[in-house]
Amino acid sequence: MEDKRRRARVQGAWAGPAKSQATAQPAATARSHLHQRPGQTWMNQEHQLLDKQFVFKEPQQVVRRAPEPRVIDKEGVYEISVSPTGISRLCLYPGFIDLKEADWVLEQLCEVVPWKQRTGIREDVTYKQPRLTAWYGELPYTYSRITMEPNPHWPAVLRTLKDQIEENTGHTFNSLLCNLYRDEKDSVDWHSDDEPSLGRCPVIASLSFGATRAFEMRRKPPPEENGDYTYVERVKIPLDHGTLLIMEGATQADWQDRGLRRDVCVQSHSEEQTAGIPGHPWRGGRVQGPPGMGCV
Repeated sequence: MEDKRRRARVQGAWAGPAKSQATAQPAATARSHLHQRPGQTWMNQEHQLLDKQFVFKEPQQVVRRAPEPRVIDKEGVYEISVSPTGISRLCLYPGFIDLKEADWVLEQLCEVVPWKQRTGIREDVTYKQPRLTAWYGELPYTYSRITMEPNPHWPAVLRTLKDQIEENTGHTFNSLLCNLYRDEKDSVDWHSDDEPSLGRCPVIASLSFGATRAFEMRRKPPPEENGDYTYVERVKIPLDHGTLLIMEGATQADWQDRGLRRDVCVQSHSEEQTAGIPGHPWRGGRVQGPPGMGCV
């Protein structure tokens, strides 16, 4: 009997305290969980995982869009940009020459101006300019590697137009480039009137005759754009029969312009000082006749 009690005490000491029912039957509990349906908590976690797989993430790179062109079609003075170069300003005067007089001017310009198609050079490739031109001024004028010789013999109709523009704008002009667009194939490409001979900030007066044409401008891109004009500011101006457009300030330094097809144009250059001759080049007027025909 004594031996039995001793063995019981030894066995009890090694066995330790009695275990609870929950920990005493782990295998049975695990087996019972295999037959249970997923609880609400587990199902919620599953749904959260599925939802995360379809979460939309905004793109890291910002999508750039070209700005809509600004349309200027009302009489007025417009500042289109400000830069370290200065303020770029446009002055638009629709109907500067009334309709009846404009018809007569167009006819005169087509008859008395010695229009000529010239050969230009771009990137060492020669090409026929898609328009007719004429130059008036005391000095030669060079652009696109074309030199136009001095021509002081202004027709009376051009002198009259020059005087009218000077009287109404307060600028003095000393030269004139005339452009004639004969049909829908004639045009002038993107350019700036920034030749050294025109001075730092030339004032350009452009007088249009004939069918309405779209005159477009685009701002020159900053250096980081590497010459890409995709996202630059743009301006559109419909030039009607007899409309006067003045481009002042830093416009030629900071912007380019072009004349779309189907128009005739005479332009005049203006500057404060050109090769020692005071005054402004008068870029001239754009002259357009019936659709596809035009002068000065």
